[in-house]
Amino acid sequence: MALTSPNSSLLATLKRWPQGMVYLLTIALAAPILIVVAQLFGTSNHWQHLVDTVLGGYLINSAILVLGVAIGTLLLGVPTAWLTAMYHFPGRRWLSWALLLPLAMPAYIIAYTYTGLLDYSGPLQSMLRQLFDWHYGDYTFPDIRTLGGAIIMLSLVLYPYVYLLARAAFLQQSLTALEAAQTLGLNRRQSFFRIAVPMARPAIIAGMALALMETLADYGTVQYFGIDTFTTGIYRTWFGLGDLQAASQLAAMLLLFVIVLLLLEQWSRRHARYHNSRSSSQRPVKLMILSRSRQWLLFALCLMPLLLGFMIPAIQLGLWSVESYHRVVDEQFWALVANTLKLALITALLAVVIALSIQLLRRFQPSKGLSTAAKVVSFGYAVPGAIIAVAVLTPLGWLDQQLNRLGTALFDITPGLLLSGTLFALIFGYLIRFLAVAINSVESGMGKIDPHIDDAARTLGYPPRTMWYRLHLPLLRGSLLTALLLVFVDVMKELPATLVLRPFNFNTLAVRTFELAADERLADSAPSALMIVAAGLIPVVLLSVAISRSRSTATQPITTTGEESR
Repeated sequence: MALTSPNSSLLATLKRWPQGMVYLLTIALAAPILIVVAQLFGTSNHWQHLVDTVLGGYLINSAILVLGVAIGTLLLGVPTAWLTAMYHFPGRRWLSWALLLPLAMPAYIIAYTYTGLLDYSGPLQSMLRQLFDWHYGDYTFPDIRTLGGAIIMLSLVLYPYVYLLARAAFLQQSLTALEAAQTLGLNRRQSFFRIAVPMARPAIIAGMALALMETLADYGTVQYFGIDTFTTGIYRTWFGLGDLQAASQLAAMLLLFVIVLLLLEQWSRRHARYHNSRSSSQRPVKLMILSRSRQWLLFALCLMPLLLGFMIPAIQLGLWSVESYHRVVDEQFWALVANTLKLALITALLAVVIALSIQLLRRFQPSKGLSTAAKVVSFGYAVPGAIIAVAVLTPLGWLDQQLNRLGTALFDITPGLLLSGTLFALIFGYLIRFLAVAINSVESGMGKIDPHIDDAARTLGYPPRTMWYRLHLPLLRGSLLTALLLVFVDVMKELPATLVLRPFNFNTLAVRTFELAADERLADSAPSALMIVAAGLIPVVLLSVAISRSRSTATQPITTTGEESR
């Protein structure tokens, strides 16, 4: 009978404890979300009142918003993806990456900008009155602060999700299928609807699902436009009625909305299968060359989303920033910048460290438990910030109460809000929300490292610690920097969770932008908004440049016949 030595038992324990830490972290990050779900079965003094009065409006408005943004992102994202992938026209190569720039513009910032542009006192209506000598009541002008206006604002900044994935799918499609369609008598337009779109449907739906999750998470736009949705209802119930239980129940319903959306996205792709012909995929895409007038028409069509979704708002923000610079850019402004950068950097570093630890453990100690843990902690990215706020404050507030009771009983002191009233709650909420970004980036980089490299290192006698430090870490440097940058920018832009979870008298650029816009000081909010947009441009530009380089040799223009070009 073999005996187990104490040393071998200790070694086995030491090998298992990192996995145990990952499981504990997974429980800590998932528990707040589960607590919110459990609130569906709780009782509240105001819940029946909400059901009888406003809950139906929340459901209808949220559903219309989701449906409208789905249509808007499809109409903006899919045609531009097809045109830049398959047609030759002036500026195509530049537009192919520039169409991603609206991703750097948060929806609430573009909403504030267009409100200032299109209001009665804005430059557009002022110019019209001056040109035609109109006065108040002489003309009608559409109101942007409506449900339809919110759909347009969100579609303008979220269509790049659909555009990016759809264009990648169009470029990766087998040329054999498209050429076979042409030999059967289909022109390029018919090939688009009958061949290309069905083949790219999984990618298009995935991009649309990302856009719709961002739509459900939005608070700044719908609050500023005065639209009753679940996110505005959560805040109104919590701070207006003072009923955290009812707010939690609304958050649980919104979470179910998100889960249904994710399930529908998975169901729509249940029979999807990817096939890539290697010989066809290596051949360059044959760009269609139309007449000169039609080329400029394609340029105008592709330029329009970029113009409306980024260029016009960015120019207006720049003009407002010049106007208000001397009023708002002071010591307090730079303190906000420091707060924002500090918060974003701490969260990004923690997220990268956690993501790297999980992925390294999955590589050296693979198990179903670790894979499940990675999926569980990645779910938070689909959860709106309003739900994160409720999910974090509910358990942390309870823990603070227990600590205060314990401190009073043992030491006759009241520690205060050590967890829920400090930056701990805010960073914890950010990690729940954005850890998935870091995990996916590191996992993508880890997947590019050939497992045979690990085998070769083991034959040379390298232990796992030396392997990850001297081998994996240098190879993952690009993925780690990408993860750090993405989380950093997401934290800078996040508004709903920051509004609730921030400590007393602690502001960020996003919160200051929201507060000034709520006071109708749109010009004064521009400098902080412009800094958020500038920070968001960094990863978008890097992604755009990478896409441009990877596709620079993947296309080959050809002259087409009149029949083909129709």
